[in-house]
Amino acid sequence: MSAKPPILIIEPFFGGSHKQLIDTLIECLNVDDYEIFSLPAKKWHWRARTSALYFSQLIPPEHEYKVLITSSVLNLAELIGVRPDLVTCRKIVYFHENQLVYPVREVKERDCQYGLNEILTCLAADIVLFNSNFNRMSFLDNVQPFLNIQPDFKLKHIRERIEKKCEVLYFPIKFHAFPNKRHMMDMTENTEPEDCLHLIWPHRWEHDKNPKLLVEVLMELNKRQVDFKVTICGESYQAIPEAFEGLQEKLGDKLINFGHLSREKYVKTLLTGDIVISTAGHEFYGVAMLEATYCGCYPIAPNKLVYPEIYPKENLYNTSNSLIKMLYNWCRNPQVFRRTRDKFFDFFTFERYSAQHLVPKYLEKMRISV
Repeated sequence: MSAKPPILIIEPFFGGSHKQLIDTLIECLNVDDYEIFSLPAKKWHWRARTSALYFSQLIPPEHEYKVLITSSVLNLAELIGVRPDLVTCRKIVYFHENQLVYPVREVKERDCQYGLNEILTCLAADIVLFNSNFNRMSFLDNVQPFLNIQPDFKLKHIRERIEKKCEVLYFPIKFHAFPNKRHMMDMTENTEPEDCLHLIWPHRWEHDKNPKLLVEVLMELNKRQVDFKVTICGESYQAIPEAFEGLQEKLGDKLINFGHLSREKYVKTLLTGDIVISTAGHEFYGVAMLEATYCGCYPIAPNKLVYPEIYPKENLYNTSNSLIKMLYNWCRNPQVFRRTRDKFFDFFTFERYSAQHLVPKYLEKMRISV
C-alpha cells in the first residue's frame, strides 16, 4: 500500500491566478507528495461561504497530511472547527486579494462576512502569505476599522495576533514560458518598427479595473487625431461593461482586438504591443501587467495601489489628464517613445517576480526541499 501524501492543497476557486499558482507549485513536486481538492472558479460568494463545509466532507478522515496550503477564499477556521484532525498541519494561507479593501460599487453592498472569514482564517493559520506588500498592509491596516463596524462591543488586539504570521511572497510568474520580444528583436536585423503604437489593456472586464477611464482616454486620443491601435482583452465574466458599449463603432479599425483571446493569441498579441496600460481602481499584484511588460510592452499604471512597489515613478500617472498627455505625446513621436522604452528595459529586472526565483521560497515555507 502506497504512503499517503504529506501535502494537502485546497482551492475553492480553481481558476485564473489561483489555478496558475497551484499549477506552478506542483510542477516542482512529486505527484505522490500532494493531493488537491478544488472547486471550479465560479460563484465566488458561495465558495467563500460554503467551501469549508464541502471540503470537510470530501477530505479523507484517514490521512498523513503535514502541510495544508489554501487561498483566502476558504474559511480555514470553519474547516479546522469541523475537521480538528487537520489542526496539526502546517497551515499556509495565500492572499491573492483581500476583502477588507476590495472595492464595491456602494458601501451598503459590502457583505461583512467575507472580511470576517479572512480575519478568522488568519487566526487559524500558521503562515499568512500576501502577493504584495500593498496587499499585506491594506489588509492589516483595515483589520481594526473593519472590526469596529460591530456595534455593541469592541474586538481588540486582533491585528497584533495576525501581523506576526504575515509575510510577502510575490506571485511566481513563469516568464521562461514566454517568448521575449526584446531578444527576438535582437535576432531580427533590418526590421523597421511601425510608426503606429499598439496600446494593450489586458484586464478583467469588471468595474474595479475601471474600463470607463480607459474609454475616456481612448476617445480623447481619437478626438486629437493621433495615430494608434488598441487591443482590449482580458476575461469577461458578466455582461459587457457599459463603458465598452458602442466602442467598436467609435474607434473603428483602431480597435484591432476586442474580447478575450486564447492563450496563444494573447501571447502573440503582447509581442506586438508597445504600451500596456492599467486604469485599475484596485490591484493587489497585476500578473497581466508584468506578463505584457516581459513581452516588451512599456507599462503605464496609476501612481497608487501595488504599482509604486513594482514600477519606477516614470511609469506612473496621477490623473487621467497626465495619462492622456503621456500617450498623446508618444503616439505623435514613436521614436521618442522607443528611446524611453529602451531606457526602461536597461534597468528593470524581472527576476524577483519569476517562478524560477520564487518557487523555492514557497517550497521552503512548506519545509520541502527542491
